Amino acid sequence: MEVEFEMERLQKVIAHAGAASRRKAEELIIEGKVKVNGKVVKELGTKVSSSDRVEVNGIPLESEEKVYFLFYKPRGVISAVSDDKDRKVVTDYFPLIKQRIYPIGRLDYDTSGILLLTNDGDFANLLMHPRYEIDKTYVARLQGIPTKQSLRQLEKGVKLEDGVTAPAKTKVLSAEKQKQRSIVEITIHEGKNRQVRRMFEAVGHPVQKLKRERFAFLTLNGLNAGESRELTPHEVKQLRALAETGSH
Repeated sequence: MEVEFEMERLQKVIAHAGAASRRKAEELIIEGKVKVNGKVVKELGTKVSSSDRVEVNGIPLESEEKVYFLFYKPRGVISAVSDDKDRKVVTDYFPLIKQRIYPIGRLDYDTSGILLLTNDGDFANLLMHPRYEIDKTYVARLQGIPTKQSLRQLEKGVKLEDGVTAPAKTKVLSAEKQKQRSIVEITIHEGKNRQVRRMFEAVGHPVQKLKRERFAFLTLNGLNAGESRELTPHEVKQLRALAETGSH
């Protein structure tokens, strides 16, 4: 009986093993720095299986163990693995993690809250794909107090320069008439750049402070800003199931 191995594109295998980013892996292949079973391979579309021996710059590829973290991102931190202006990035909070982890999606520099990090590319793509409607809940402190009409507008969809937003859910948590400010919870499942801030601005209520409180069923319970925890295997399985069924 023959054992069947799943075939995957070479650059994807290199990226998943944490040896280089997908783009860098493609460059290495073109430059002839990648060998499969002892032979140099320069074809980008080459597919390999787990039984193939892959070497990058003469070093055999070892598959990195997959890791998944839930991180409470503080304000003033970049959702990236490096920054050309030398500002603090989210991976600075994981100095002991050997794997090449990166954030799934992003939170603005001045937004705090829940962010997932992993080295599992398929998992990250699954959660970021707009087709899979994963709810993300934010709490915003706003200038002014939105009217029922403004909230209805947010719930129906707001016209931004890059298109109309998908329907959202909103809830006013508190309103201070004297200070003319309010705290509103909003749940969206898209990930346009600075989307929540732009949505509130579009209805005339600029955001003063923003925090992502929930990602699907995950919360920040038990964590302070700058702290993280590993996701349990069950949570990872649940997130995959959520994305694959396209339901919330």
